[in-house]
Amino acid sequence: MIKTFQTGGDRNLGYLIADDVTRKAVVIDPSYDPIAIATFASDNNYEVVYVFNTHDHHDHTNGNEAFEAATGVHPLKLGDLDARTSQAVADEALFPVGNLEVRIIHTPGHTPDSICLLIDEALFTGDTLFVGKVGGTDLEDGARAQYASLHEKLLTLPGDTRVYPGHDVGVSPESTLQRERETNPFLLRSDIESFIELKTNWAKYKKEHGIE
Repeated sequence: MIKTFQTGGDRNLGYLIADDVTRKAVVIDPSYDPIAIATFASDNNYEVVYVFNTHDHHDHTNGNEAFEAATGVHPLKLGDLDARTSQAVADEALFPVGNLEVRIIHTPGHTPDSICLLIDEALFTGDTLFVGKVGGTDLEDGARAQYASLHEKLLTLPGDTRVYPGHDVGVSPESTLQRERETNPFLLRSDIESFIELKTNWAKYKKEHGIE
């Protein structure tokens, strides 16, 4: 079960993913509306066992304190240790949630600590990958790291993997990796130089192609 929350801010998206058999759940980026997510979990008898932030930007972490106060669950970012299990949030780490498993994928670029989270066939991409776009970076090391994260990590996953981004800034709030491979202008760039060229001229490209 995946529940998407339009939390506010810059069209931020938060998520609750639950195993309907055990009623255990994980929350991703509660951001601007943590109480709505905590209330939904409580009203539907879901036990939140983990909360993750996709990266340490205020628009993704500002709801952490309120969510922890409401649920008792401390939100985790890359490098943090889960107090209950001493498990570190690190690349390829696995966190069980009932019969589900959360796989951490470190995807630096937008920020050095950016992570995506793979749960079954659902990929929560934070600000690494949007629908039809990618997250902002500088035009040097950040862009190169993001290109590597996209091509060496995310695009190695099956095409039917569903994409759930951190912001509803594309043509739809979700997608698939295959659709993004075929339509996302950044993923269609075949090398790092043309990828950076598109980032450099994104405003012009959007205007020419009618992209909001």
